[in-house]
Amino acid sequence: MIPRLNRKGNSHTPPHFQRHKLANHVCQGFRCRQKRWLTASRVTNPGCGPGFQQSREIALMPRLGTWIGSPTHHIPLSTMLLPSLSTLLLAGLPAVNAAITYKGVDWSSLLIEERAGMSFKDVNGNTKPLERILVENGVNTVRQRVWVNPSNGEYNMDYNIQLARRAKAVGLGVYIDFHYSDTWADPGKQGIPSGWPTDIDNLSWKLYNYTLESCNRFQDAGIQPTIISIGNEITPGLLWPTGRINNWGNIARLLRSAAWGIKDSRLSPKPKIMIHLDNGWNWNTQNNWYTNVLRQGTFEASDYDIMGVSFYPFYSEAASLSALKTSLTNMANTWGKEIQVVETNWPVQCPNPRYQFPADVRSIPFSEAGQVQYVTKVADVVRSVNRGNGLFYWEPAWLNNAALGSSCPENTMFAWGGRARSSISVFQRI
Repeated sequence: MIPRLNRKGNSHTPPHFQRHKLANHVCQGFRCRQKRWLTASRVTNPGCGPGFQQSREIALMPRLGTWIGSPTHHIPLSTMLLPSLSTLLLAGLPAVNAAITYKGVDWSSLLIEERAGMSFKDVNGNTKPLERILVENGVNTVRQRVWVNPSNGEYNMDYNIQLARRAKAVGLGVYIDFHYSDTWADPGKQGIPSGWPTDIDNLSWKLYNYTLESCNRFQDAGIQPTIISIGNEITPGLLWPTGRINNWGNIARLLRSAAWGIKDSRLSPKPKIMIHLDNGWNWNTQNNWYTNVLRQGTFEASDYDIMGVSFYPFYSEAASLSALKTSLTNMANTWGKEIQVVETNWPVQCPNPRYQFPADVRSIPFSEAGQVQYVTKVADVVRSVNRGNGLFYWEPAWLNNAALGSSCPENTMFAWGGRARSSISVFQRI
């Protein structure tokens, strides 16, 4: 059931405001008294209500001993300030590199391929649902892109619920990739969905409510995603023009709204929240982006769990495995988040690459065996990083788009006709 909206189109307490159990607080120069949890409907001062947001966020300053969180999930702030004894003891121990926890593929195009008449076979030629072939070869999570109002319905919520139900039926985890657009969102385009507002106050609310309602729809359909990405390759920002890279404050507000749309949803258990940037090999890009967003003070480190990156070695000679390792290591050491490579692939043929491949992958052949070598090497990099725990191959079964956006004509792990290549078994080894 879609919640009723109030006068500003807002159905929930805004994501920007932590709710504190305070007798008093100071809000934009006004002193506001309350006896219960602060919500949109209980604030009467126009300087405090989300329906009357002005040019900046409301900052509530909790006192020591204040309860932080929601009315049903709260922790004494004084407790939060004291690290546990076990934390102090473990701080002096060397980090243990975790295994690859999330071994996945993006399979968003599957329903479109099937509607076009495509079917899939295992390496022995036995026709099976794609999800069954993936599970038999070690995949444990599938990634799905979500578009808001696509003109033909592709990748919308109905599409994704249908696809996710198939994943759940065979025990696959689901990783939802919100593009927050009606079509592709990537470094070259991040368009606001049709009909959405463009001013930052109302756009933040729209993003919050859209995210919350979408998460509730998944829950109602019996689907609990394990990961949700709030944006796709948002290195240049999201929801242009409002959230372009020249306005870090707006980017931070939008991400805060998206994150709290997930946190305030009925999803149970809650998924891990990811930020996804491209060019994962470029430490300067990653460092500049996170430093600028986090310094705004609106989007906080506690609002997300995973740093995801795209890594494609055929777009730049600088996109080497060694550069990837340096960048991911620095990210992990700087921010302490889980680290995942969430988009990558390797060609089985590439006669005329547009760019020179990096030196440390040139010995890898363009073949099924080469796909195994490449994925194994990327997995080794992820595994070497503190809290590195995920690798996703982008669209290994999109046979009607086998180049997958590159200058190499075939990057899929299935041959034309739908038969799995031997490389699909690499997920059993990483």
